Formats: sequence, C-alpha cells, structure tokens
Amino acid sequence: MKNETLDVLIVGAGAAGMMCAIEAGKRGRRVRVIDHARAPGEKIRISGGGRCNFTNLGTSGANFLSENPRFALSALKRFTQHDFLKMVERHGIAWHEKTLGQLFCDDSAKQIIRMLTDEMKAAGVTLSLGLGVTAISRSGDRFEVALDDGTRVSAASLVVATGGKSIPKMGATGWGYEVARQFGLRLTETRPALVPLTFEPTLLEQLFPLAGVAVDAIVKTAPNPASSSPKGDRPQFKEAMLFTHRGLSGPSILQISSYWREGEAITVNMAPSEDVAARMLAAKTENGKQAVHTALGHIIPRRLAEVICAREGLAGKLAEVGDKKLRAMAETVNAWTVKPVGSEGYRTAEVTLGGVDTAALDQQTMEAKTVPGLFFIGEVVDVTGWLGGYNFQWAWSSGWAAGQSC
Repeated sequence: MKNETLDVLIVGAGAAGMMCAIEAGKRGRRVRVIDHARAPGEKIRISGGGRCNFTNLGTSGANFLSENPRFALSALKRFTQHDFLKMVERHGIAWHEKTLGQLFCDDSAKQIIRMLTDEMKAAGVTLSLGLGVTAISRSGDRFEVALDDGTRVSAASLVVATGGKSIPKMGATGWGYEVARQFGLRLTETRPALVPLTFEPTLLEQLFPLAGVAVDAIVKTAPNPASSSPKGDRPQFKEAMLFTHRGLSGPSILQISSYWREGEAITVNMAPSEDVAARMLAAKTENGKQAVHTALGHIIPRRLAEVICAREGLAGKLAEVGDKKLRAMAETVNAWTVKPVGSEGYRTAEVTLGGVDTAALDQQTMEAKTVPGLFFIGEVVDVTGWLGGYNFQWAWSSGWAAGQSC
C-alpha cells in the first residue's frame, strides 16, 4: 500500500474544487485534487451550450436560495464576479454578455477548464483523475483517506467539492452528503432544481400540438402554507418558456422550478407586453368577421392560439362571440394557472437544491464548525443560485474562500 502525506486533499475536480486548489496551492500548500471522472470540469464543459455561462454581472445575495440566504454573502463579496472576470481576461479568453448580465465564452467552455488546470499547474497542484475514495477516517488532527487505487492519504485538510445529485449520467452522486453525515453535519432537504416541469397525461394530450412552441412569459408561483418551499419572497421570472412533450421548460420554467413544490400551481402570462382582452375586443370592433383564433394568433403563436380557442370552446367569427367569453379566453393567456404534477428530476436538473446545512459551516472559510480541517464548497452546500451563471459564481467564490484557509 502506498502512503502519501498532504496538506490538502480536494475531492472533486469541478469549478469549486479547482478554484480552491489554485488558491491553496498559491499559499504553498501541498495540494492534490482527485475525481472519479476521466476529465476535469465536466459540468463546465457542457454548460451554456458548450460556451459556459461562467458568471453573471448582476450577482448578489438575492439570486440565491438557502435556509440562510445571508450565508453566501461573505464569499460572494470577497471574490466577486468581477474578480473572476479579471482571471478570464488575464488568460486572453474572449467573452460576451447575453441577456440579464450572463457572461459566456466567445469560443468554448474548454477555455475555462484549461485556464483552471493551467492555474493549478502553476500553483503546484497535483490532479488525479479516474480515482475515487473508498473510506475516510479521522486520526488526531488529520484525515486518513483510502483511495481506490490502494493509496492511503494523510491530509491536514479535506475539501468536499463533489457537487449534488444533478445529471447522474455525468457521474453525479450524493457522496458529499454521505461525508457530511459521517461527521455529524445536518443536511437540508435536497431536490432537483433548475429543471423542466411535467403535466398529468390528460393535460399533456390536450397540449400535445404545442410541443416545440416557445413564448416570452412571466412565470410565478403562489406559496402553499403546507409546503416546505424556501422561505422568503418568491420572485417572478420574465424569460422564454417552451412547451415540451412532458410539460414546460425554458429559462422562466427552470427558474420557477426552484421555488415550486408538488401540489402548487404556477401562473403564466404568455403575452406579458399585451392586454389580450383589450386587443381582442378592439379586433372584434374593427374586424368582427375574422376567426377568433386568427385574431388571437396576431398576439401569440398561431398553434398556441388554436389550442387555447379549442380548449375554451371558441370557434367561428369574433362578432359571434360574447365579450365575456373573450375576456375569459384572454385571462387564459395573461394569467394561465396550471398545476404541474412533478419535474423531470435529477436526470435533467442543472443543480441540486439544498445540501449541507450552512449553520454547520463557517461562512468566512467554508470549514465545518465541529470538524476542524473539513471543508464543503460549491453545489454540495445548501446554497443554490438562479439560472444564468450564478451557480458558477458561487463555486468560484466558495472555492476561493476555502482556498484561503484549508
């Protein structure tokens, strides 16, 4: 059996783990990063359509969900989106801003991975891939970690940066939560987040012709007093929405999925810049001979107009439909209330909501309060960002914070 002595062993070569390794290595620490995957930064590689939405210019504490929403503020303020952008620019990576402050690589997400691996190499960090952990124990003030190649590592600090359960086909597991439990740390409820929502079969059959139709929408959900939803204000999101064969997707739906719970309804405005009732009543006055679905098709996509008219039982000419029925139809467009039955689950979820209880961690260092030398960073912690680069920024910030102390 081979023995190795380190200052820091980091499990997880993702965004948070590599950032932590860079900072710890800069401090002269002997650092090794291991990951069971065959390549580092796999979630970075696939993110943003392969261009990596690496941060958001508008990052603030308001963009994160947690039992303690203030926990993330320390790390986010000490290593900001602007600090990460400076690193990107120092490596000559061209980038562009899309909507809502989202920053992407002009070329490829692989540039971000290369930047991080180059920085780790410069800091003297050892990266080992295709390597997992079989056991962890505590001996005095050090961690004894058995690896699946037979190596036994003794480390002063152990950093868990293994992410959550989302996208299991890429190797995601709940391993980090098991480590937290082993050392007596509380976990908050975990569930898929930033995930498409699904409908029951009868509704799906009615909406089947809409698969592939997209609209700009405002989506919100009303709180259910009996639910275990995150506390605090529930925002509404104005972004694209997509009808699918299973239900609804698109940025606005992914966003609201972090706040939605089973048994609750969501309300969707499918024409947020239009007063549909006023438009339809005006159309009836101006040209009552046109078909109802034709008039509605001037406001929303034609296929959507046809399905809504069919569901509302409205056919024929505008002049033949009473104002009350037109207003009811307009309400369906401007305030469609629908109750999803579930989500597509971890298979397609971009992140995992919940995780290691922030009350168990020091917000300055990400170290477990009751287990000196044990750190949790990134997605494994109960800090979950909105869609749009916020989760990467939490990875950079929490990794940086731990790297100053581990």
